[in-house]
Amino acid sequence: MRVTVLELPARWAAPAATLAEVDERLARAPATDLVLLPEASLTGYVSPRGDFDLSGAAEPVDGPTARALAELAVRHRVHLVGPLIEADGARCFNAMLGFAPDGARILHYRKRHPWVPETWATPGDRPYPLVEIGALTVTIATCYDLHFLAEEAAGVLGTADLLLFPSAWVERVDSRARLLRELAMRFGVAIANANWGPGDVRIPGQGGSSIVTADGRCAAVAAPGAGRADATITAG
Repeated sequence: MRVTVLELPARWAAPAATLAEVDERLARAPATDLVLLPEASLTGYVSPRGDFDLSGAAEPVDGPTARALAELAVRHRVHLVGPLIEADGARCFNAMLGFAPDGARILHYRKRHPWVPETWATPGDRPYPLVEIGALTVTIATCYDLHFLAEEAAGVLGTADLLLFPSAWVERVDSRARLLRELAMRFGVAIANANWGPGDVRIPGQGGSSIVTADGRCAAVAAPGAGRADATITAG
């Protein structure tokens, strides 16, 4: 299966512009099967003034953002996994939704471990999922979840062919590549990381979106300014 990570520039409160960029990139790029967008990349993760509160952008799981993602999946005939700031009653979640090429929702994940500044977000109340996408068994975890995966999801990682890892990584000395390589080798799972890129906000840890094979090899990395990495992943 052809897997693609899109590295989108950090924007704030500009979902229409970001969705339009995703649409344009998929229209002009080589065909692919599965596309992953970065964490909170439609709303922005943090404003240029340091505002982390995304609760004002929260929508239900069947709201306009979900419909827009489903429409993109249908238009480009791909499996598309993208972010949603999810409203569920009084609670808000840092969520990811996946849609099949026919627009059906196939994945719904709520970040289990919001990072310290994400005071608006309720910790996810669902297990790490296992879903079949094409020939692959796929799971997902978001950014800060990485630090808990080995303890919480060993069985899931041992079963999955591919871990989707959307992130808005923040780290002055970036340990992400090492951590992903070690996780891939430990559990024999390929990892696709779509990370935010520099934009309205510039923070250490941006860039470097990549796809790592199950033996820890970096199969593809998004070059600065390229905004995309692709690799073929097969079932283990």
